[in-house]
Amino acid sequence: MGRYADHILPRVIDFTCGVAVEPLRQRSCAGLRGRVIEIGFGSGRNVPHYPRAVERVAAVEPSDTAWRLAGARVAASPIPIERAGLDGQSLPFDDAAFHSAISTWTLCTIPDVGAALAEIRRVLKPGGQFRFVEHGLAPDRAVRRWQRRLEPVQRRIAGGCHLTRDIPGIITAAGFRIDQLDTFYDRHAPRPYGAMQLGVAVAG
Repeated sequence: MGRYADHILPRVIDFTCGVAVEPLRQRSCAGLRGRVIEIGFGSGRNVPHYPRAVERVAAVEPSDTAWRLAGARVAASPIPIERAGLDGQSLPFDDAAFHSAISTWTLCTIPDVGAALAEIRRVLKPGGQFRFVEHGLAPDRAVRRWQRRLEPVQRRIAGGCHLTRDIPGIITAAGFRIDQLDTFYDRHAPRPYGAMQLGVAVAG
């Protein structure tokens, strides 16, 4: 990884995924409980929204810069948070180790997203919740055309971020049952970038 990916991009993401999307983070975190694994912890923007039912959090985050940016949020949290993995595609945990999992704007960038979801399902207890908010394939054909045009540039400047992943489809294909799903456009972003899926999936 070069200087841009290592040092600049984490700060860009911290800024662009900041205050404007806090309500979506709050909704996604609302049902977390027990031992939680967060895939793509980033700069810790979800930390203020963890509910009291959370006992502790295992933070999976490959970027040292993002983890440093998270320092103040982690230190201020009453919930113990430990950086406990670097790669969502290979998690260093036993089967059925967690009650809940969360991913916010992360599944779009993981190279082998199917492997990551299989790992999340493996480390969740049966019936455990995977809560997510992601941007992905738009419901409208005209917007999807723009997403396909913009995706090559998006992947280069945003750390491999895909605009056209079918988020509900890949979650279901990994063996989860989606219990709740809200598909909408974020009013703070242009439509090709603002097609959102927020939901709750359950591990079998």
